[in-house]
Amino acid sequence: MNAFFALLQATQVAPEESHGGGLLTPAGGLMFWTLVTFIVLFIILGKFVFPKITATVEERERKLEEATQAAKRDREEAATLLADQKRQIEAARIDAQKIIVEGRQAGEKVRAQMIEETHHQQQQMLERARSEIAREKEQAIAELRREAIELAIAGAGKVIERNLDDQANRKIVESFLASIPAETKRG
Repeated sequence: MNAFFALLQATQVAPEESHGGGLLTPAGGLMFWTLVTFIVLFIILGKFVFPKITATVEERERKLEEATQAAKRDREEAATLLADQKRQIEAARIDAQKIIVEGRQAGEKVRAQMIEETHHQQQQMLERARSEIAREKEQAIAELRREAIELAIAGAGKVIERNLDDQANRKIVESFLASIPAETKRG
């Protein structure tokens, strides 16, 4: 290396020895040594530095390619997951609508059953009321018969002026009333 610097110093021209050219004037010696220096430096860089730089760049390109591929896979996986999520949301919405419809149907069914049960209870109440009215009517008719029998006995006793035994009188009047048709009794 010392020889290189010595050679470089020997080729340098002192400013007073220069031929009056400027910076842009070509000098043959300077060009030669610049070219030699460039070639030596290029060989050294090509042998030691460029392979490392090239390997680093290739490694970086490989890592970028892998990252790009991983990003593509992640994007595809995210798209798949999103589609699955959308399908699940749609299925959940359909299930919710189905549950709402089933709930409405169940509500309508319960409502219809309650209405039917109310009508049934109403009919039973009407039947009970009718049977109670009929029973009370029969009781009222029987009570009226007893009173009519007693009035008839009392009236007959006064008319004939003779006192018959009450039990015998009742049997006579009851048999008479029983012989009268039912329609004339109620009318």
